[in-house]
Amino acid sequence: MSTQTKKLHVETLALHVGQETPDPATDARAVPIYQTTSYVFRNSQHAADRFGLRDAGNIYGRLTNSTQGVFEDRVAALEGGVAGLAVASGAAAVTYALQNIAQNGDHIVAADNLYGGSYNLITHTLSTQGVAYTIVNVNDLKALEAAIQPNTKAVYVETFGNPNSDVTNLDAIAEIAHKHNTIVIVDNTFAPIIFRPIEHGADVVVHSATKFIGGHGSSLGGVIVDAGKFDWKANADKYPTIAKPDPSYHGAVFADVAGAAAFVTRIRAVILRDTGSTISPFNAWILLQGVESLPLRIERHTYNAQKVVEYLANHPKVKSVSHPLLPSHPDHELFKKYFPNGGGSIFTFEIKGTQEDAWKFIDSLQIFSLLANVADVKSLVIHPYTTTHSQLSPEELEEQHITPTTVRLSIGVEHIDDIIADLEQALSKI
Repeated sequence: MSTQTKKLHVETLALHVGQETPDPATDARAVPIYQTTSYVFRNSQHAADRFGLRDAGNIYGRLTNSTQGVFEDRVAALEGGVAGLAVASGAAAVTYALQNIAQNGDHIVAADNLYGGSYNLITHTLSTQGVAYTIVNVNDLKALEAAIQPNTKAVYVETFGNPNSDVTNLDAIAEIAHKHNTIVIVDNTFAPIIFRPIEHGADVVVHSATKFIGGHGSSLGGVIVDAGKFDWKANADKYPTIAKPDPSYHGAVFADVAGAAAFVTRIRAVILRDTGSTISPFNAWILLQGVESLPLRIERHTYNAQKVVEYLANHPKVKSVSHPLLPSHPDHELFKKYFPNGGGSIFTFEIKGTQEDAWKFIDSLQIFSLLANVADVKSLVIHPYTTTHSQLSPEELEEQHITPTTVRLSIGVEHIDDIIADLEQALSKI
């Protein structure tokens, strides 16, 4: 990232990074879709240098694409990282980030308020591959430190917990993790633009670009951003995949070959090469359009969410609202610290009554769409207990504070009066 780029505001970065000049082949102002699988090498030496990581550039479409490259650079700039890697989905981004450093016999510490898919990945899928885990309330700093073991490779957290919008005390968490020479991976899907985890100690940031970044529910995608700050070489015994010779890549030491961008370079060169969760050029292009309007959309999401929270908190048919904007929320002070301009447009509330009442409310909504997505321009709703988190055990559901009367809302960018009118008419039905 250039010095000039660092000085620009996010609204400008979202429009220009990665294509500061028109397309060199066509002079197009818009980023072209490079719909190709492969690239021609100038000669045999050039091909050898590309494969040997001595010459940066395209090798094959499974690894890189110029449209994808602009998208990666732009998201990395928004997060303040040194490099990005786009993949086919948010789930792939999370999986690759963890697999990059956690192997058989290793350990992960993860927050107890994760998205259900990430929770399942860590507790059920990676665990069958020999990666142990400890689930903990990461804001309980004593419990967090007690959970970190000599073989702990990452503390994995989300900026806002899913689905209850609790706030992660990242400054304190990062301080403890780094005291034990352990990296911090942050899923910032719910807070792009309004929060930059790298400025608070994160070593790696992941996104489901399907959500706010894309913003229109039209394309799957994920992004991994490398902060470029962790000293892999000083911790080579703990992180051999990054700081010791990689036998699957001719003994390359990625900390030497790629420097500050070692983390994402190793994922691209090894994991993406071998498992192929590649984002298509077309999807990268669609998500890039989302990036350009992201700052404007976030402003409206944030404004609307605040109004909805205030409305629900005072409604007689609402038992409780889980949002740190409210002074009664245990994370209210953290929210004021980390989000002085607001945030958290995905949150839950409890209906007074039964599961049937919650379902009747959901089924009565007219503007809100009932579907398994969040962070869309359109307002969305779902019943986590029987859908997104239904694969969790009763104990796991309790741990994540999800009950039969929990309703999750994702507040869109419609006119706020229309959103509240829809909530009002649906609540009147129960």
